[in-house]
Amino acid sequence: MTLFKLLEENLRHGTLSLQLPDGSERRFGAGLPEATIRFTDPATLRRIAYDPGFEFGQTYMEGGWDYGEEGLPALLNVTMGNFAGFFANRSRKPLSFLQKALQQSNRVRRAYRNVSHHYDLDEWLFRRFLDRDMFYSCAYFERPDMTLEEAQEAKCRMIARKLRLEPGMRVLDIGSGWGGLAMHLAREQGVSVDGLTLSREQLRVAREECARRGLEDQVAFHFRDYREHRGQYDRIVSVGMFEHVGQPYYGAFFQQVNDLLKEDGVALLHTIGRTSAPGTTNAWLRRYIFPGGYTPALSELAAAIEPTPLMVTDLEVWRLHYADTLAEWLRRFQSVRAEVAERFDERFCRMWEFYLASCEGTFRHWDQVVFHVQMAKQHGAVPITRDYLYRG
Repeated sequence: MTLFKLLEENLRHGTLSLQLPDGSERRFGAGLPEATIRFTDPATLRRIAYDPGFEFGQTYMEGGWDYGEEGLPALLNVTMGNFAGFFANRSRKPLSFLQKALQQSNRVRRAYRNVSHHYDLDEWLFRRFLDRDMFYSCAYFERPDMTLEEAQEAKCRMIARKLRLEPGMRVLDIGSGWGGLAMHLAREQGVSVDGLTLSREQLRVAREECARRGLEDQVAFHFRDYREHRGQYDRIVSVGMFEHVGQPYYGAFFQQVNDLLKEDGVALLHTIGRTSAPGTTNAWLRRYIFPGGYTPALSELAAAIEPTPLMVTDLEVWRLHYADTLAEWLRRFQSVRAEVAERFDERFCRMWEFYLASCEGTFRHWDQVVFHVQMAKQHGAVPITRDYLYRG
């Protein structure tokens, strides 16, 4: 099937203008929103038509096409908005056990390598587009006029409420990143926190910032896989890490949470998930951004939790919050794009902006959301109504 045929069959909302290498132009659809794609290489059209899920990003990295004056987010708004059903049908075929093992290989040694691929990039890059406390996960926009910094603070407050923290409690943060959440909880809630990360760069930054803030007596960061950790904790939290676990290891993850959590403890899992049935990770994203990564369906989470003594005490689905977070990350990245290109190169910039913009599209138009799964071993560990989450 040609790219023209694909567009004729799927473009129903908005207008897409294709400017071709020979100088001609083809338009598909009608009305607003409008977007333009400029092709510089004739082979790009064939490649995208053959494998749109992979080649759309690959050919952009290579310079085979560019976006028009409307910008990359506008282009992806039109294309991803119209092709949601097309890709949903393609991703519904369940993976075999062997495919899962190959695509989501996250045994302990491999997990260290997979995380290093993305998170050990220079701290300089992440400081250019994240908020001041370096939260690299979905913010919580209680109000639409919130800044990114305010929305990340709101996320921390909501997490603290769901954990039912009290001063002096011992907390485990699985996937502590640059340490923002651990330090926030220690400072604001008076708890002690152990943070686990598989990124040496994140470990270095987190330890330096912890010392600068004078929190070394309350917070400790460890270069350690969750399966290697031991201890007993009043509370366990994991934010933006479960996407790197892989479905074959879900049972081991929740069993470890159970083993590390005290009998009257509370755990909270914050993870990207899918509202659709189990599927697969986009091939381009898996190759260049998150090797071994996978976002779970709710059914996969439930199936992994049920064999353990843990019970789900609250479940919340955050919709569009990550789309707004990614949009702000992309805006900040684009404002320093020339600096990034000078430090890295143009191909890297194209990879990074396509990653941010396309991920925004999956949350805005496709099946990606954020799950908040609160767990406990006892009914009395959390209140029986949700009022406590919204009181001042």
